Amino acid sequence: MPKKTLLKRFLIWRYKHVSEKNFTFILSAIVGLLAGLTAVTLKNTTYAIQSLLDKGIVFSKNQLYFILPVIGLLLVYVFVKYISKKTIEHAIPSVLFSLTRKSGFLKRTKIYFSLIAAPLTVGFGGSVGLLGPAVASGSAISSNLGRLFHINRRTRTLLIGCAAAGAISSIFKSPIAAIIFAVEVFSLDLTFASLLPLLIASVSSVITSYFFLGDDVLFNFIFSDKFEIKDILFYVILGLGTGLASIYFTKMYFSILKFFERFKTPFKKLIIGGLAIGIMLYFIPPLYGEGFGFINNLLAGNHLLALGKTPFDAFNDNIWVIITLLIGITIFKAVAMTTTFAAGGVGGIFIPTLVMGSALGNVVAKVINNIGFGFNVSETNFTLIGMAGLVAGVLHAPLTAIFLIAEITGGYELFIPLMIAVGISFSVKKGAIDYTIYTRELAEKGQLLTHNKDQNVLTLMTLDSIIENNFAVLNPKMTLGDMLYKAVAKSTRNLFPVVDEDKKLVGIILLDDVREIMFDQSLYNTTSIESLMHNPPDFIYYNNDSMQTVMQKFQHSGAWNLPVIRNGKYFGFVSKSKLLTAYRRELINTTT
Repeated sequence: MPKKTLLKRFLIWRYKHVSEKNFTFILSAIVGLLAGLTAVTLKNTTYAIQSLLDKGIVFSKNQLYFILPVIGLLLVYVFVKYISKKTIEHAIPSVLFSLTRKSGFLKRTKIYFSLIAAPLTVGFGGSVGLLGPAVASGSAISSNLGRLFHINRRTRTLLIGCAAAGAISSIFKSPIAAIIFAVEVFSLDLTFASLLPLLIASVSSVITSYFFLGDDVLFNFIFSDKFEIKDILFYVILGLGTGLASIYFTKMYFSILKFFERFKTPFKKLIIGGLAIGIMLYFIPPLYGEGFGFINNLLAGNHLLALGKTPFDAFNDNIWVIITLLIGITIFKAVAMTTTFAAGGVGGIFIPTLVMGSALGNVVAKVINNIGFGFNVSETNFTLIGMAGLVAGVLHAPLTAIFLIAEITGGYELFIPLMIAVGISFSVKKGAIDYTIYTRELAEKGQLLTHNKDQNVLTLMTLDSIIENNFAVLNPKMTLGDMLYKAVAKSTRNLFPVVDEDKKLVGIILLDDVREIMFDQSLYNTTSIESLMHNPPDFIYYNNDSMQTVMQKFQHSGAWNLPVIRNGKYFGFVSKSKLLTAYRRELINTTT
């Protein structure tokens, strides 16, 4: 029996016997399982490549490991150019774009693209993370699963959130933070209808991780230093520091990407970026790869092992040299990460954010403990809270940051300092920059989903769906008689666009404009359209205006119809009645 027939029979059976709600629960468990498998596959593939390079090729013993990222980037380049033949897209921003402009549909190629390109990038030392690729692959799986079973857009969006939650839950073994991440980053509604599928997916994914990886966790950490009230001021300082570092991280990211735009070919970007990464790795080895080993060594209190072998080993007995090297990691992790992206690498920003935050938190603690005023704070706690502060600032995900660290530490002893530092960091960053690396491009185009219901409805609407073209077009050289016989008599509309030979809109005429003279035949051949037309109250620009802007133009102009200009030429009209009807329909689809 053909596969399509089997699927059709299953879908008919499902519609008859399984409710939409229960089917969503089943799919969320499947998505969680598949997202968990995706994350496990990414981790194991990457670690296998790293192990092969460490034990087989043994570059590190000869201090030549810094050339490995160039090799990894070259392999990604070959894969993209000759095998995949797809443009590299940043993981989570591309998923967010699909939710707003493509109804949550992701191409099948996204399932395997990250599974191949990300391990090659990170396994060979690219300074990026695996979480973004895990989310992208998991989201593509859930999207195509939704396409297969013909689920609606709202459920498809929820399943993509389930995939994101599953990826985090599997990688960090932190199911609560995973749910909150999906809600904060993907702007899902935190209702019972969405919470239960997210919970099911998160639990399914973390169980998958335990099944394949056992009790191994990314952070080998045992909590020992409790929060002390006397350290509150220092946590405030750390919060300010992570807030400022988040601003630096974001601005550096976009500045470096813009710098690399001047290089026209991907190969040139690869060579220049690869060499830059190699130079940074030579002086600061912890920038190599994801950096989980660096974080674990800092949490264990072993900063020498965290820093590894550097050209400054002769000065390691001086704590201020150690602090300077850690500051170097804080500064250059963002540079190395973005250069990896700009050079053609594939990865994520979440884990580099944790690495940078851990270095900054450790630096702040070391400075406090060594400035000679007799202060003594927990370097481990500051390392953890530095991680949370930077995640909150860079990603605008404060609750994710708090619960991730709480789950890592296995308790809530640090809740108060976490809330202090995270709250300050988030406020400082958002006050300075209202977007994140994930959301800037979408936010500038008005295509970003948020927790604002009204804005979301407008974001999900498309201009094409409300443009009308059944208007009789006039030429400015026509006479009043031509207009009445050739346009008014044959049109059901009371508005007429006036368009020149280059199809540019030069004005409009309303039926009310000619009502008093339309029966005066003496004016038919002497009165030109050019003398009767006038400018519309406003214009809608097809390539630039978001639906929010369109709605605002109707409100400010008081018009019932506004012309649409596409590439400088007349394209049609949008009517207020059709706009409001489409808005109401989308509101019903979004909230029910």
